[in-house]
Amino acid sequence: MSKVKRVYVFGNKTAEGKADMKNLLGGKGANLAEMCLLGLPVPAGFTITTDTCNEYYKNNHELPAELIPEIWDALAKVEQMMGMKYGDAENPLLVSCRSGARKSMPGMMDTVLNIGLCSSTIPGLIKKTNNPRFVWDSYRRLIMMYADVVMEKAEGIEPVDGKGIRKQLDDILDEYKHSKGYKSDTDLTADDLKFLAEEFKKQVKKVLGKEFPDDAKEQLLGGIKAVFKSWNGKKAVSYRRIEGIPDDWGTAVNVQTMVFGNMGDTSA
Repeated sequence: MSKVKRVYVFGNKTAEGKADMKNLLGGKGANLAEMCLLGLPVPAGFTITTDTCNEYYKNNHELPAELIPEIWDALAKVEQMMGMKYGDAENPLLVSCRSGARKSMPGMMDTVLNIGLCSSTIPGLIKKTNNPRFVWDSYRRLIMMYADVVMEKAEGIEPVDGKGIRKQLDDILDEYKHSKGYKSDTDLTADDLKFLAEEFKKQVKKVLGKEFPDDAKEQLLGGIKAVFKSWNGKKAVSYRRIEGIPDDWGTAVNVQTMVFGNMGDTSA
């Protein structure tokens, strides 16, 4: 019996998938692969197949055991292409985790950015970018998105008084700005953002009863699961009913190197 391939790597003008594999790789994954094959400079990453989404649901909402080594193998290839290492203290690779169904479902499913930022990688990224404010701001955003998408929505937690964790963290941010007399987010300093990140983590623990994960690998697996889970989120299901999209199509997951347009004055 041939081994099932669940993960397709792309980057460096090569790709294991191609445009006509939309059913397996989702629209986004198939297009990313095709762009690589056309020689366009696409940040490296990998796509987990739509079939794996169905396996995930059949497997009691757990990632299939055989998938995990495939994820780490694919990540090693991405690290090689990008010349960075995931979870590394010196030269950390950060990734985004996005959905990608075979038919576009705009805004219906969840995305997490800046995955891989944790206490071991933050100092390396600060040194590399020489921009502590940017790094602490990225970390603050990761905590917000991850708590909202992975720890609350994906776990089916219904917020008290309809105020979800993201809204609560937004309120903490607004109160802090107000207390400092700041007009906009750009007034926040690196130290302010570092302080806010800690406050956010305390709130996440208090409200959701779990610590925000400080481990890069745990963050990535959590992000992948959350994208699969969002296929059956309320919004996505309603959208499929309206558009006549079958439930068993599943969504692919695209894990891609983060490239920042706001690292410094030379970024677009």
